[in-house]
Amino acid sequence: MLLVQACAEPDLVERGAAFVHEFDAGPTPWSHDRFDDEAGKFTFAIFSDLNGGERPGVFDVAVAELALLRPELIMSVGDLIDGGTEDRAQLAREWDDFDARASKSIAPVFHVGGNHDLTNQVMRDVWTERYGQRYYHFVYKDVLFLILDTEDYSDDRMREIYEARAAALEVGAGPDPEAALAMEYYRMPERITGEVGSEQSEYVRAVLATYPDVRWTFLFMHKPVWLRDDEPDFAAIEDALTGRPYTLFNGHLHNFGRTTKHGRDYITLGTTGGSQNRNSEDAFDHVTLVTVAEDGPTIGHIRLDGMRDIEGDIPAGGDSLCFQASICGRGR
Repeated sequence: MLLVQACAEPDLVERGAAFVHEFDAGPTPWSHDRFDDEAGKFTFAIFSDLNGGERPGVFDVAVAELALLRPELIMSVGDLIDGGTEDRAQLAREWDDFDARASKSIAPVFHVGGNHDLTNQVMRDVWTERYGQRYYHFVYKDVLFLILDTEDYSDDRMREIYEARAAALEVGAGPDPEAALAMEYYRMPERITGEVGSEQSEYVRAVLATYPDVRWTFLFMHKPVWLRDDEPDFAAIEDALTGRPYTLFNGHLHNFGRTTKHGRDYITLGTTGGSQNRNSEDAFDHVTLVTVAEDGPTIGHIRLDGMRDIEGDIPAGGDSLCFQASICGRGR
């Protein structure tokens, strides 16, 4: 409650009022009294890729800063662990580590799977055992949240991609890493854009049909499947989105970008700890803050090196970290 009550008599104060003051008439030392407190307004946050070459400490800074911002819920866009293995014990250690760090958030953290999280059948199984569905939806304050799985391949194709990736990584770690770029994995369209299967597409379209009149719809995915011209199942989802207000968020590219498609915002988030290209000014660590009001969302991107705690420091020891490789030169 904002209380301006230097001389007001106690029995004249409206108890429980949100704004109480002593001015009955005349000018006032504030611009207006239309407070930005409309019913149904809420704020959520998004963090982006923390893996694919995670830089220690950065995600911990993000969690600490989100605790200062106090969003009502926190979304992700995938690559939550390093993954890329069929070793269940290793996967358990990595997921336990992520969950322990994410649990320091005050708001709930919603998981989205990326290629580092869902690279093979074992990883799919581990995800299902720990977190249930790989694609799902929920509604919060009459806003629809759709979480997609862009690693939604057939079993055979998933194995082909996994083995081609493993072979390319092995060569990339050898004496001639540039040779990996000529290998099959780097010619696979799924490497960049992923895929959405027919069952998932049917599920999403059914959800959209169930909630035709929500205030807004948000889509979260790891890979920018919307870049593929030959992906009919996601194209069917876009057709089903026609006529409704929506915003799409993805990660994977480790570079910030915004595209307008079908008259809507398609936003590629940067990193929240993942590897960065030192030659790109669009590669930086940030979190995204989305406030949803009756007239739609407002979206702001907050660099991790732009936040300070009560002492004036970057939280969680962030003063010693690099958040943009093109400035401090600690990228690939």
